[in-house]
Amino acid sequence: MSKQDTHFFNVFSLVIGILVVVAILLFALARSVAGKTQTQQVYMERDYLKTVDQRLQPLSKVAVAGQDNSAMAIVEKGGDQGGAAAAAGPANGDEAFTQVCAACHGAGIAGAPKVGDKAAWAPRVAKGKDVLYQHAVQGFQGSSGFMPAKGGRADLSDDIVHQAVDHMLKEVQ
Repeated sequence: MSKQDTHFFNVFSLVIGILVVVAILLFALARSVAGKTQTQQVYMERDYLKTVDQRLQPLSKVAVAGQDNSAMAIVEKGGDQGGAAAAAGPANGDEAFTQVCAACHGAGIAGAPKVGDKAAWAPRVAKGKDVLYQHAVQGFQGSSGFMPAKGGRADLSDDIVHQAVDHMLKEVQ
């Protein structure tokens, strides 16, 4: 190996090493900045906090005979009977997708196919809409993940769930 080849190899190695260090530093800086801004923004959003509070509420309460159950009285918000409870749930499939389905299908969590990802949806679409409706309403445990019944929102009607499935299918056609 000649002196020029050795010099070239040494300079080339030095340049590659410097580029690797710069890339690592940029990656660390990006992670640091994103970690401080993005997660705080997500956790501080009013709608996000409201949906978290709704999901943390118990599905039911148990009244025990012979005990004071007055703390379990249903309190209607807004003063009208039934109107507030109906307003809390999605009115159509688009709202259901935004409020419920997007949590997993927006990011591909728990094996959920992302909305718009034609490759991920193709084998599911091939099984037919009836199977998709059934899995969305009743839940499904597959090899790639888990779909809770009605996306974990038992208060949704089957029709709203069907509309939400149709909304997602429009995005992959």
